[in-house]
Amino acid sequence: MQHHQYSLTELDNMIPWEREIYINLLLQFLEEEKERQKERESRQRSRR
Repeated sequence: MQHHQYSLTELDNMIPWEREIYINLLLQFLEEEKERQKERESRQRSRR
């Protein structure tokens, strides 16, 4: 909710296909963040 600036009420009021799109976008964002975090950790380990 925080990343895309939606309130809980807005999410509750979404029609099913809107909610599905939102969830997919959020999952994609989380996967990308996870990969970025892995890259940062990898770079930090290689510097030591």
